[in-house]
Amino acid sequence: MVVNKSKAAFRTIAEVAEDLGVATHVLRFWETKFPQIKPMKRSGGRRYYRPDDVQLVKTIRDYLYEKRYTIEGVQKVFKEKGVKELLGEEIQKDFFAEGAGEVSLDEKSRRLITDIIGELKTLREELSVSLNKTVK
Repeated sequence: MVVNKSKAAFRTIAEVAEDLGVATHVLRFWETKFPQIKPMKRSGGRRYYRPDDVQLVKTIRDYLYEKRYTIEGVQKVFKEKGVKELLGEEIQKDFFAEGAGEVSLDEKSRRLITDIIGELKTLREELSVSLNKTVK
């Protein structure tokens, strides 16, 4: 499966596994051995790997398969040198930090957002009432 995503896009475990040439269970196993691997998990446990996570597992794969290190050996390298030194200073940065900050909205946009929030609150209340009736 060829996926044409931007470099900043999140990837599923299947996409990362295919890109690295390893099985998905191998990536899940590596998560247990390397606490530095922290894919975002959505409801149902579905994993989404950030670009930093992908770079990290590529580095682990290279140490294990190309340089022929053991898992303990890679853990030792990470402990001694640090992940930032191996992968660069940008590793595990806040993915959304660049776009964060003040957002200026015109009055029309402000009213629209306020209306949507009001509608969502109403829907939440209606849903809560409906759920309470169902439970009883």
